Amino acid sequence: MKLANKRTLAKVTAVAMAASMLAACGSSGSSTAASGDATGEAASTDSSTASGEATVVEVWSNNRHDETYMTQMIDEFNASHDDIQIEYTIMTDDWANSIQLAFQANTAPDIITIAASDNMFLSDYVNGGMFESLSPWIDADTDFQTVTEVYDHMYEGLNSIGDQIYWVPNGVRSGTRIEYNKDLLSAAGYDSVPTTLDELVEAAAAVTANGGGTTYGVGFTSSSPLSRWLEGVATMSGATYRGYDYTTGTYDFSSWKPVIESAAKFFTDGSVLPGSETQGVDNSRALFAQGAFAIWGNASQEAGVFTDQFPIESFEWGVAELPTVTGEVTGALEMTPNFGFAMLTNSDCKDQAWEVIKYFSSEDFMKGYLEGGYTLPISNYMSERIDSSKTGRLADFALQDYEDVFPTPPTVTVDGDDYGQTLWNAVLGNVSVDEAIEDLNTRYNDALERALEAGSTQRVIIEDYDPAHPSAGTVTYSAE
Repeated sequence: MKLANKRTLAKVTAVAMAASMLAACGSSGSSTAASGDATGEAASTDSSTASGEATVVEVWSNNRHDETYMTQMIDEFNASHDDIQIEYTIMTDDWANSIQLAFQANTAPDIITIAASDNMFLSDYVNGGMFESLSPWIDADTDFQTVTEVYDHMYEGLNSIGDQIYWVPNGVRSGTRIEYNKDLLSAAGYDSVPTTLDELVEAAAAVTANGGGTTYGVGFTSSSPLSRWLEGVATMSGATYRGYDYTTGTYDFSSWKPVIESAAKFFTDGSVLPGSETQGVDNSRALFAQGAFAIWGNASQEAGVFTDQFPIESFEWGVAELPTVTGEVTGALEMTPNFGFAMLTNSDCKDQAWEVIKYFSSEDFMKGYLEGGYTLPISNYMSERIDSSKTGRLADFALQDYEDVFPTPPTVTVDGDDYGQTLWNAVLGNVSVDEAIEDLNTRYNDALERALEAGSTQRVIIEDYDPAHPSAGTVTYSAE
C-alpha cells in the first residue's frame, strides 16, 4: 500500500482505511496508453477492484500556502466518497526533477499541481509521454467548461498544444510585488516603497544601518531568487522576457544589464540578511514574518502564506508595486495562470483521476478557494460568484493594466547554467554582468540553432510586438 510510505495530509483517508480496504491507484507497470477515442469520448480506465474497495488517487502538490484549505476539502471529499479517496502529498524542493524521477521509476502519482510559474515546459512533458490530454473529458463535461471557461484560457505552449489541453488554470497568480515591513521602513525614514530600483537599494541600506546588525533591508532565497521579483523589475523596465527577443526570434540579454548591476548593490552594501540566499523559500518567508528583514518579493500567493502558513502578527506589512530602472513602466509584468492539475499518463485510474480534477475545479471548491485568498479568479464565471470582501490580503495584489501572459519562447536545452542561475551569479558578484550576458547570448542562441536544426522547436515571432502588451501581437512560428 502506497499510503504507508507517504505523508498524507487528508486525515479522513486514515479513517477510511480502517473502515475498508483501499485500492491504491498511482502508477504501475501496465499503464494505459490513451485517454479517449476519435469521438472525444473519454475511454474507460476504471481500476476499481472488488466490491467494497475504493480507488486511491494520488495527488502531489508543490503548494504550501493553501495547505489548510486543501486539507479541509480533501477531508470532505474522502468522507463523502466510498469509491474514490484522495491521497495528497506536498513537496516543495526540487519539484520538477522529483516528478521526472518518479515517472521514470514508475512511482509517479496520478495528478500533479501545475502553474505557469513552475517553468515546466509543456512540450517537454508532452513529447516525453508524461502528460495526458484532458480534452476527451473536458469536451464531454459542460459544467466543467462553464465554471473554468477553459476554451478562453488555452495558451499555446503553456497549457495546450494545438487543440489538446493538458491542464486547466483555475486561477491566476499576479505578477510579483514587494511585500514589506512597514515598521522597519518607517524607522529608516521611508513611508512607501521607492519607485526605482536604485532607490530601493538605498532604502535597504538605510534599514540595515538602522537595524544595528539585528535586522536587514532585504532577504532572498535559494529557490529561484531571480524570478521571485527581479525578473519582474526587468520586464517592467522593457527587458526581454527570459532573454528572448520576440521581434527577431533570437536571444538577447543585454537589456538586463542595468537591473543586474543595481541588484548587485544589495550584496555589496551588506543589505541582504546573511545566509538568506542559501535558505529555501519557506525559511525565507518565515524569517520575513519574524521581522528579520524589511523587503521580500513574491506574487499573490503570499497573501495566503502570511495569513495562514506564516501569519504576521508582530508588525504591519504592506504590498507595493515593483520598482523599475527609471521609475516608469515600459514593459509587461508576467502574470501566471495557476492552480491547475495535470494527469500523468502512467496513471491506472484516469477516470477517477478526472473526477478529482473536476472536484478541484468545481464551483463550490473554487468559491471557497478564491474567497480564502489563495489565488485570483481567471474565469469571469467565478469572478461573479465570489464575495471579494472575503478575499483578505489578496485584494492588495489586484491585477494591474501592465500585467499580461507572455507567449512561450522556444524550448531549448542550453549547456551549463540556465539564465536564472547565470544572472544570479552576476548579482552575487561571482561573474561580471558583461561576461554573464555575453555567455548567455552565445549559449542560448547556439542552443536555439541546434534545436531548430533538429526540428525540436520553432522560432517564435510576434508581429507588432508591444513589450507592454505581449499577448496583443500576432504570434507566428518559423522552423528556420
